Amino acid sequence: MSLSPREMLARLIAFPSVSTSSNLDIIGFCQEWLQSQGVESRLVMSPEGDKANLYATIGPQVEGGIVLSGHTDVVPVEGQNWSTDPWTLTEKNGRLYGRGTADMKGFDALVLALVPEMVRAPLKRPVHIALSYDEEIACRGAPSMVREMAGSVPTPSAVIVGEPTRHAVVTGHKASVQLRTQVTGYAVHSSRIDRGVSAVMNAARLIAWHDDVMEENRRRADLNDPFEPPYTTLHCGVVAGGSAANVVSSSAWFSTDIRAIPTESPLDYVERYKAYIRDIVEPRMKAIAPETGVAVELVAEVPGLRPETEGAAERLMRRITGDNGTHVVAYGTEAGLFQRVGWSTVVCGPGDIAQAHQPDEYLEIGEFEAGERVLRRLIGDLCA
Repeated sequence: MSLSPREMLARLIAFPSVSTSSNLDIIGFCQEWLQSQGVESRLVMSPEGDKANLYATIGPQVEGGIVLSGHTDVVPVEGQNWSTDPWTLTEKNGRLYGRGTADMKGFDALVLALVPEMVRAPLKRPVHIALSYDEEIACRGAPSMVREMAGSVPTPSAVIVGEPTRHAVVTGHKASVQLRTQVTGYAVHSSRIDRGVSAVMNAARLIAWHDDVMEENRRRADLNDPFEPPYTTLHCGVVAGGSAANVVSSSAWFSTDIRAIPTESPLDYVERYKAYIRDIVEPRMKAIAPETGVAVELVAEVPGLRPETEGAAERLMRRITGDNGTHVVAYGTEAGLFQRVGWSTVVCGPGDIAQAHQPDEYLEIGEFEAGERVLRRLIGDLCA
């Protein structure tokens, strides 16, 4: 049995593997496909058992292979104005439309469709396939898979994370953390706010701290830094709290993220934030009502990808793609997780990140075909 890359992409797009749902259907399909080609795979389950990572090895169990890494989850389509069915692959005007075509089932489809060729090829070094869950939720799934692979897979020479870069060889991206801040106030009638502690107003003060620090970073930014923007960013994306306009709020919460350039650590910013809470905000709250306070939860941490000096993955992909530019990106990927276990890693794949998460997401057919050529060159390189 064989499936063309486009047929494989159509199969993958048909799975609505949104991060808020289980991915076991799409992972089951991938596992069955690999099994049909004589390739055994291993699942690394989520703690709840409703999601799974998958990894597999094709070729000899020796060091020096390559890892082809992709994620199976996609972002939701609700609230977006699609002109096509997001779960049906649709070709129009040289483009392939569907949720996940660019981010990043296009790469996954190419890898899976070429498995029969990998199996037939006289590989001297192996191909390792790694498919994760919950990349779109702060790379929550991949860490357990990477840890298991690091303990069981012969050390590869390179990891290729196939996020959409139009086959530019990306060697760096920012590290990030996600925080959830819970503010506990003391409720009174708003006419006597002097006797209460407003959770909402203190939350606003803390959100403003994020903006103020980011403005400081912007003013002192090194304009020669290749990142866009060239400084660490702090952002509040969700906030909720309070019950009525005339009630001093007893509870509020908000979610923030911090994305740090490689010369800085997002965890250092977390410590600055906690110090501001401890030294400035909470003393004023507790002076009125001792039971008030602020709790900060580290929801997720995504390590950055650091440019490597003469990195093996970078050298390989520059030779395969012909790209000799210097590329970094502001968004996060699973690349830093592989690099953290000592594996040389780059981000390089078909499509444009500008299409990620958008209504009418698409992958240009030319990019899809270029991705097929790149993977065939990689297979050939492993036979040399």
